[in-house]
Amino acid sequence: MKRKYGDRGNWQRILERRYAQAYVNEKDFKGYITLIHMKKVAQPLVINYEQGEQLSIVEDGYMWLQQFPDCKHFAVTTTFDDNGNVKQWYIDIAWTNGVEEGIPYVDDLYLDIVHLPSGETFMLDEDELKDALLNNEINHGMYDLALEESNRIQEQIKKNSFSILSLSYEHMEYLKRRLV
Repeated sequence: MKRKYGDRGNWQRILERRYAQAYVNEKDFKGYITLIHMKKVAQPLVINYEQGEQLSIVEDGYMWLQQFPDCKHFAVTTTFDDNGNVKQWYIDIAWTNGVEEGIPYVDDLYLDIVHLPSGETFMLDEDELKDALLNNEINHGMYDLALEESNRIQEQIKKNSFSILSLSYEHMEYLKRRLV
């Protein structure tokens, strides 16, 4: 499993950044939220999804909001462009979310979901999940949990009931005021 930290402190693609984080304890969300404002990047990051669609997710001025809900098996990264528009929601299926040396993290269970503002949803890295099981990096319980969590989230997205997505703007605006 890969451990991904909310500050992405070791990501050399980002040359100049501002960062904020907070713990939120509200009815609709309990957990850590982080925001990275990428003031200057070494080079943009463009992702290719199905049907040859290209999506830029890292550029000068972009922001990444990450939501690490308590006691859940996922974390969400929302990519905002330099005008504050959502480019994508990237959902890491997780073994656990936690905090280490004050920085939130997700222990990624390989399987990911991408949801675009257009309504398109993609499941990614099913092959990586299978390989992790075959290579004994994860056990059958972890494998089953990843598939069940992914299916549950995709169903909620279809029904427009995966409420964490609707909190993206609110959380981004809250942390934007706290950027250092």
